[in-house]
Amino acid sequence: MPPPKESEDTDKEDSGKTVHSTALVVDASVKAPPSGMEVWRIENFKPVLMDKSSHGKFFTGDSYIILRTTALKGGALWHDIHYWLGKDTSQDEAGTAAIKTVELDAALGGRAIQYREVQGHETSKFLSYFKPCIMPQEGGAASGFKHAEQEEHKTKLFVCRGKHTVHVPFARSSLNHDDIFILDTELKIFQFNGSNSCIQERAKALEVVQYIKDTYHDGKCDIATIEDGRLMADAATGEFWGFLGGFAPLPRKTAMQEVNKSSHSYSARLLSVKKGQVETMEVESLMRELLDTSKCYLLDCGMEVFVWMGKATSLDERKSASKAAEEYVSSPDRPPKCHIVRTMEGFETVNFRSKFDTWPQTASTAAPVKGRGKVAALLKRQGVNVKGLMKAEPVKEEPKPNIDCTGDLQVWRVNGQEKILLSASEQSKFYSGDCYIFQYSYPGEDTEEYLVGTWLGKKSVEEERESAISLATKMVESRKFMATQARIYEGSEPIQFFSILQNFIVFKGGLSDGYKNHIAENQLPDETYEDGKALFRVQGSGPDNMQAIQVEPVAASLNSSYCFILQNVSSVFTWIGGLTRAEDQELLERQLDLIKPNAQFKTQREGIESEAFWKLLGGKAEYASQKIARNTAGDLHLFCCAFVDGKFLLQVTEIYNFDQDDLMTEDIFILDCQSEIYVWVGQQVNSKKRSQALTIAENFLEGDFLLENLSQEAPVYVIMEGSEPRFFTCFFTWDSMHGDSFQRKLAILKHGGTANIDKPKRKVPISHVGRSAVLEKPQRSRSASFSPDRVRVRGRSPAFNALAANFEKPNIRNLSTPPPMVRKLYPKSAAPDPTRLVSKSAAIASLTTSFEKSMPTHRESLIPRSVEASTELAPKPEQSGDGNLKTNKIESIQEDAKEEEAEDEEGLILHPYVRLTTTSTDPVTDIDVAKRETYLSAAEFKEKFGMAKDAFYKLPKWKQSKLKMALHLF
Repeated sequence: MPPPKESEDTDKEDSGKTVHSTALVVDASVKAPPSGMEVWRIENFKPVLMDKSSHGKFFTGDSYIILRTTALKGGALWHDIHYWLGKDTSQDEAGTAAIKTVELDAALGGRAIQYREVQGHETSKFLSYFKPCIMPQEGGAASGFKHAEQEEHKTKLFVCRGKHTVHVPFARSSLNHDDIFILDTELKIFQFNGSNSCIQERAKALEVVQYIKDTYHDGKCDIATIEDGRLMADAATGEFWGFLGGFAPLPRKTAMQEVNKSSHSYSARLLSVKKGQVETMEVESLMRELLDTSKCYLLDCGMEVFVWMGKATSLDERKSASKAAEEYVSSPDRPPKCHIVRTMEGFETVNFRSKFDTWPQTASTAAPVKGRGKVAALLKRQGVNVKGLMKAEPVKEEPKPNIDCTGDLQVWRVNGQEKILLSASEQSKFYSGDCYIFQYSYPGEDTEEYLVGTWLGKKSVEEERESAISLATKMVESRKFMATQARIYEGSEPIQFFSILQNFIVFKGGLSDGYKNHIAENQLPDETYEDGKALFRVQGSGPDNMQAIQVEPVAASLNSSYCFILQNVSSVFTWIGGLTRAEDQELLERQLDLIKPNAQFKTQREGIESEAFWKLLGGKAEYASQKIARNTAGDLHLFCCAFVDGKFLLQVTEIYNFDQDDLMTEDIFILDCQSEIYVWVGQQVNSKKRSQALTIAENFLEGDFLLENLSQEAPVYVIMEGSEPRFFTCFFTWDSMHGDSFQRKLAILKHGGTANIDKPKRKVPISHVGRSAVLEKPQRSRSASFSPDRVRVRGRSPAFNALAANFEKPNIRNLSTPPPMVRKLYPKSAAPDPTRLVSKSAAIASLTTSFEKSMPTHRESLIPRSVEASTELAPKPEQSGDGNLKTNKIESIQEDAKEEEAEDEEGLILHPYVRLTTTSTDPVTDIDVAKRETYLSAAEFKEKFGMAKDAFYKLPKWKQSKLKMALHLF
């Protein structure tokens, strides 16, 4: 770049606007916002910064430099520099743009990727900056800004191929069956849809039509769509063919197809650049070791030529290599659409690295953090005070599950080719040697949504893994593919999985026949958990997301960032790591209640353990101190995927700067979040391709097309168009409408405004909490079919019941016919609206005066005090003239309102404790099994729990459960 003194120079545009020149290219780039775009036009061999209102407006006689800066999730900035060359630009201006791009990269520290863009053959990444398209205009700075828009309107024909909108000769021979064409006339714009084009492509072309209408017609012209093959179907079709000299059959294949077909067979060649001269290197295979840091190289890949510049090269050498690349691709035997990509050593693109047979993995930026514990230990041995160095990593914000956590869960364990349904008390206890299938249903936009998934244990056998996936796939098929399918491996569980299970325990060993046969055939020890020696690592973020993982019972399994449970037949220890928080220790107590309820335990703190503790672990040993790293979501990438010619050779195309409109209904797409993979299947994908969705995901993980070191065990979700869950749509600005977006956009374009379509809306806010976040009061099981608006009528006369039933909601199931017993993880409950209760009670009372009798005096003694009773619910009693209070006729109704709010047990038949326990030999029937304690008398309740009922229901939910488990009432 020129020296700073040139920063005072200015150039004048025809509008009189002052724009800064040359030196400010560097300043503007360095001081640019964290993300955004800057555009310069080459004028008189100097880069002139353009106003943002001019971004996307290009002239065929000019050259431009475009800087795109993106802020990555890790906080680093990524720079892409494109220099765009109009078809009429001069060689001198094109050379200036290339040289200034190298200088701009140097100002940014040599980290930018540089692209050469030729008009009509731009890269997909470049076109993604300027949606819906770029339409270069005739003219340029050198022609005195006499642009075409000032002249009389000329009829033009454009072709839309993917993201390209290209001006083609105005002739019938330009048309074909595969693409979409736009004919721009003075009074009307025609869109010709090739018979082989898809709906989403047609919808995207309409955006180009809208752009032309607004830009060149001031929004005032007619729109017509022409369908290929319909001949003279209407007047607009006849008018369209009239402009082209009449109808004639179109060719079946285009020349473009042949060019694309021949461009795939080209072997890469490596060339060195010395003093501006290109020399071919004879090498058997491409290896990273061939690139010398003090030299520049060209890598010729046919339609793409890479310029690699070593870190030790000078700025002049990089300019010389850039110039050599321009001359190299300008030879007559090369296609005009050849791209040049320049990259600096250490910042190579994935596409460049993938051309080499061997390329070393880049170093992880997280290495210094992981090594902090070792450094602290070394310094401590040397007598250095390391206080403050050895401390826990800052707590990262827990990702949101983005799924309603109030749904129903069912879990099956796979045994051979069958699945065994687990009871509610066992469905969150998994074994590492087994495979499981889960089905979770939860409230969606307007219907129930379903998540069907498989959990594959680390020690499970391959036959049962295949069986689990096959059985889960059949469950999805039974729901007409409208359920989301998940494939999850042990150790790589996503937040959604933990959230719907809430408490999750993984035991060693397995229960399935496949696991038992495997260890027997290979003479392996059976590690299946029993009430013997075992060590559990407790982890999680809260009561609604906590896990206990059984690990090897040795000291090396300990970790300062976790709490552990150590047990054998006769003793139980809890171990608290020195880097744990109070929240972690609370989870320890909760998990202990699930694994070893009612057990007496001894607490051990890191650094002051007893000899008995170490003896049970087999002696002391070195152990880790930092939390186990889990894959986190990285920068998002969207790919269109398909198997080539029906073979299992996956072809992927990345979609840059994507949005929802890029999801085409005829194709399959993969959203790569690094930590997990989403496979989106369009509604018009045929059944054969749809059945390959999970295989496509597995091939994608194996191919690792972005060289991200993707785990083969990363969670995979298969999502059908129209049934997208919230944890997928959160990555987009989502419009719930799907399918034929062409007709919807066409209606908007022709008639203006918005389409008159009822658009479903998602429920907001979605609950991301579990039981502990709900009101601290006893929860009813789903079988009770509880509703806060339900009028309690038990104990009333038949006439009263008949009248009160008219005020019940018609869609509420009667208590005498409970629904199937499906586990309700976090039942929805809330205090009833006092206004609604009072109005409802008053209405009933006004109709039932003749039926209301005074209740027995002993009835009040049967009604326990409400946990959250509010005196505001009862209307004030009227006072008679003699000062005595009148009895309000709806008093008894108000009692029902109070008991409904507190969920009391009034009206229930009392039973003795021995018949209410889960271990009873003579159990009571027809009770709410989730509320066994409510059937105890007040005296027996106090005897067993050591407190009255109202005090019990004021306890946190987890403490209630703990006490109930100890008394076999849970």
